[in-house]
Amino acid sequence: MTGTGAVANVVGGLLALGLIVYLFIALVRPEKF
Repeated sequence: MTGTGAVANVVGGLLALGLIVYLFIALVRPEKF
């Protein structure tokens, strides 16, 4: 069960990081979106 939790945490972290990066780029370069 620990392995599954670790995978879920990694996937969740990557999704959160990707969302933050996307929002940052959208704020810096709004003309691209």
